[in-house]
Amino acid sequence: MNRFSRMPFFVQLMLVSGAAMMVPAIYALVLREWDDARAFVYASVLFSSLALFIAIARYRPEGADAGGGRDREGRNQLLTLLGAYTLLPLILAVPFSEATKDTTYFNSYFEMVSALTTTGATLFDDPARLTKPVHLWTALVGWLGGLFAWVTAVAVLAPLNLGGFEVISSRQPGQAETRASQITRIAAAPERMAKFTSKLFPIYLGLTLALWFALSMVGSTPYVALCHAMSVMATSGISPVGGLTQAGGGFMGELLVFAFLFLALSRKTFTADQPRLDAPPLWRDPEMKIALALIVTVPLLLFLRHWVAVLEVSGDWTVGRALSSLWGGTFMVLSFLSTSGFESRGWEEARLWSGLQAPGVLLMGLAIFGGGVATTAGGVKLIRLYALVRHGEREIEKLISPNSVGGAGANARRIRREGAYVAWVYFMVFAFTIAAVMMLLSLYGQNFEAATIFTISALTTTGPLVQVAGDVPLSYAALGSPEKLILAATMVLGRLEMLAIIALLNPEFWRR
Repeated sequence: MNRFSRMPFFVQLMLVSGAAMMVPAIYALVLREWDDARAFVYASVLFSSLALFIAIARYRPEGADAGGGRDREGRNQLLTLLGAYTLLPLILAVPFSEATKDTTYFNSYFEMVSALTTTGATLFDDPARLTKPVHLWTALVGWLGGLFAWVTAVAVLAPLNLGGFEVISSRQPGQAETRASQITRIAAAPERMAKFTSKLFPIYLGLTLALWFALSMVGSTPYVALCHAMSVMATSGISPVGGLTQAGGGFMGELLVFAFLFLALSRKTFTADQPRLDAPPLWRDPEMKIALALIVTVPLLLFLRHWVAVLEVSGDWTVGRALSSLWGGTFMVLSFLSTSGFESRGWEEARLWSGLQAPGVLLMGLAIFGGGVATTAGGVKLIRLYALVRHGEREIEKLISPNSVGGAGANARRIRREGAYVAWVYFMVFAFTIAAVMMLLSLYGQNFEAATIFTISALTTTGPLVQVAGDVPLSYAALGSPEKLILAATMVLGRLEMLAIIALLNPEFWRR
């Protein structure tokens, strides 16, 4: 383990990818899908061997590392993350392309970028076009991408004060705490990544196995249940059968998925920053509070809208159908707030009951809000939304009582002031990024609505959004190669977050 942690970071990723390819290979052998098994086995042997050769060539005895590059470790880590999301899919796409004969390598690359960034955007609208081992490989890549997002958020972005941590910190984004802390927390990135992986992986795996077993018990086949369990944990929305509505789990399956999606609302649902006996309850966590407010308020408003905005109701509405519509709205709010994008059976009834004419605006807004910091969810993160809400509350208080003094402690004051300022800057950068990507897509013939949906879907890593946000379902498969390349880059930006990219472009960051 110690030697593995001292390997170059990208070599570690290649070894893990090579080992993961054996999972669909073994499954293909069980199904007697010989071509698929051959594609995954050959790719596994090839890239595992290549990674081992690179590791041997780069090996240095313990204590032989030069110490002069510590100040550049933070920059190197961000560059490595950028390289991982752009170059690693080149490797992951090889077995996908070999096993899927009727597609191009570029389409395979797009599919793997989508899976690794936990976006879940697919070019294969008909699930039957892909074999079961290939579907399993896509879900597995998405699952590993979720774990990668968990680990890098804690091991890389948190020490650099990025990824949402800048809202609750007094440091500037991209700035380490002190020189001594920088050496402790920024240096030796591969060792630190291995350390946090060893801590988080058992939790991640255990929760996945628990959801797999539970979904299997309520009616899904073991294969579909496993793919959906991995997709829920990674909030990727990847499905081998076209979504939860085709999984066979019914209401109980949706209820299980609903419960596990809460993990994407706050990092404190599965870990604690500083475990202590007097720690506040989970419902007092800022991210969880604003998430619960949205989950309760939005579906209730949609439900009550029936008696305000719906002039004519078609069909025989019963109490059961009304409750089904309430559940559909509640599930969809959490699904898109966590950026997973699973659709509920009751969503169509929720739309008819509420008379909602433009549900896409609601769903896109929820996806933009996103989930919690250091989770698998995308979006702008709830902690930034919370900082802006608290700042707004304080400004209203000052309008009513100009001489009032804001309380709630130093941490709350910092969130309302510096945290709100950084959050507002990020919102503006996010909005400008949406506008820039939409302009690029419009140059290739996309109309305003389609460009908006595709852009927000990619930037918030909510791929299934394109199926439900518009008047008619959109398809990534209908796009040309330039649009796919733009959206693939947008997915990487959405997963890394723009502040990390801005930190890389900062000249001061490169002078360290």
